[in-house]
Amino acid sequence: MSEAGEAAADEAKGGRDAQLKHTGLRPGWTTGACATAATTAAYTALLTGDFPDPVTITLPKGQTPAFALAYEDLRPGTEATAAVVKDAGDDPDVTHGALVRATVRPLAPGAGVVFRAGPGVGTVTRPGLPLDVGEPAVNPVPRQMMREHVARVADEHAGAGAGGDVEITLSVDDGAEIARSTWNPRLGIVGGLSILGTTGVVVPYSCSAWIDSIRRGVDVARAAGRTHVAGCTGSTSERTVVAEYRLPEDALLDMGDFAGAVLKYVRRHPVDRLTVCGGFAKLSKLAAGHLDLHSKRSQVDKGFLAGLAGTGGADEELADRIRAANTGLAALQLCAAVHVPLGDLVAEAARDEALAVLRGAPVRVDVICIDRAGTVVGRSTVR
Repeated sequence: MSEAGEAAADEAKGGRDAQLKHTGLRPGWTTGACATAATTAAYTALLTGDFPDPVTITLPKGQTPAFALAYEDLRPGTEATAAVVKDAGDDPDVTHGALVRATVRPLAPGAGVVFRAGPGVGTVTRPGLPLDVGEPAVNPVPRQMMREHVARVADEHAGAGAGGDVEITLSVDDGAEIARSTWNPRLGIVGGLSILGTTGVVVPYSCSAWIDSIRRGVDVARAAGRTHVAGCTGSTSERTVVAEYRLPEDALLDMGDFAGAVLKYVRRHPVDRLTVCGGFAKLSKLAAGHLDLHSKRSQVDKGFLAGLAGTGGADEELADRIRAANTGLAALQLCAAVHVPLGDLVAEAARDEALAVLRGAPVRVDVICIDRAGTVVGRSTVR
């Protein structure tokens, strides 16, 4: 196919990848991907005496990026350290350029993979996060990526006595200082940054470019005759709506934090049905009337959540605990323990807010709230 033909084919596609191409912005890599690359290189060197440079890893969606090593140190039989520089692409990420280090030490057979927080990586001190109190702030997906790559390296070098039982200490140079510009201190993550990422890829957000890509996504869906589209806050919510409704790729809108952009454009260019799917905390912001869900421009209003819970049967004691909760997830867990359907209440309020923005446009709306693992924790009816 000619270059012109390829460009035309890309223009006709919809979905998350097509939106990113349309922005012209360069994606980057998460701290989780960087930590996985550094861990893979360090463990390989511990077993073989040589650091692979560049080191290639496999991301959850199958991409295989290669990372150049910025630092390496080997103490044969004892430990190996490798580091990579985080490249956030065109995203204004505060961790862009940070040096992410992994030190790998062998453990006794059967010990498994143990994670430690080194300098610049935080420790969880409050409930309400997807990690237990006292754990290093290394989120579940990066942990799984590192475990898988450790197992892969162990399989490749079984003759070198590899068993995959290792301690991984993760560090970020100047991480404690960088973390002051994040939400970690407010969330009770002390001492540094979190190792994050669900796909390994940083999707860059220029407001104007991304909103333009959302509009293009709606246009592509309508041109393809799609009557049901879904606005998703990220890859996990995208997987959820595909599993729920079997929607094709060109019916998926990566709205990110720009819920208002989706609703306002669909108001002018209607489809029969719009599903909004995203994390509980983000959609609680929509429920409270925020159309920009970015953490720098709107926050979870726990007073609002307490009021919603009250309509679902929460007493004043529970309402006070919700107001004092560390995160939206913690508030959700408090309600779940006593069968107050806070997730459904947030989904219904978010749907009503969406309908208000649509101003009577002929679009039926439903909302699905999920947790970090993609489990549905609340949903509204279609109206």
